[in-house]
Amino acid sequence: MSEQKGDRKIEKEEHQDERIEQTGQVTLDDSGKLGNIHLISIIGEVEGHENLSNNSKTTKYEHVMPLLASLEQDEEIDGVLLLLNTVGGDIEAGLGIAELIAGMRKPTVSLVLGGGHSIGVPLAVAPKVSMIVPSASMTIHPVRMNGTVIAAPQTFNYFERIQERIVSFVAKNSNISEKKFLNLMLKTGEMAADVGSVIYGEEAVNLGLIDRIGGLSDALESLYQQIAQARQEREKTLVQTR
Repeated sequence: MSEQKGDRKIEKEEHQDERIEQTGQVTLDDSGKLGNIHLISIIGEVEGHENLSNNSKTTKYEHVMPLLASLEQDEEIDGVLLLLNTVGGDIEAGLGIAELIAGMRKPTVSLVLGGGHSIGVPLAVAPKVSMIVPSASMTIHPVRMNGTVIAAPQTFNYFERIQERIVSFVAKNSNISEKKFLNLMLKTGEMAADVGSVIYGEEAVNLGLIDRIGGLSDALESLYQQIAQARQEREKTLVQTR
């Protein structure tokens, strides 16, 4: 019997190592005491409809989107932790992932490590609680276009609408106003040969963009607090319906 348990443990660990290596995901199993947390890492560049170079570190939206939907329905998962160190990437893919995260009922926390740049900003503020380490940075800039632009007026209008969606989303899911965020986005003189702002840990919190300064243990503690509160509310509802 003990041998079978040992084999299952080894198999579980091997499967977990494989998931970390291939997708940067893992379930932090706390045996149900405080809650089971699923970790998702959003790293490198958020990949959209086109595959990026094999030499690039990417987060693939076709992997993350169905995963988020399955986690929301998984009764064994109590909360989701997002670790972010991203340069940004595809706008629609990143915003789509952020919308899914914001729409989850389960406890969610983000932790910005290294950088949460460009479309990484909406991803960082999407969870119920957002955190950042003091050394991390975030770049806020207008929506950019690459390649040849055809039917320029229509294209510019399209990108302007996307920019409005990003500003609205960030303001809705953080404590920064649309006006203040747009001012950071369009600021001149701070970035060489570009428009926008680079802010760091404490500054992001003071501006109301990120909820608080914290590290890994703080993020986990916040998740466990959310999970405990959710359990209390469920128990209260069950008592009221009896």
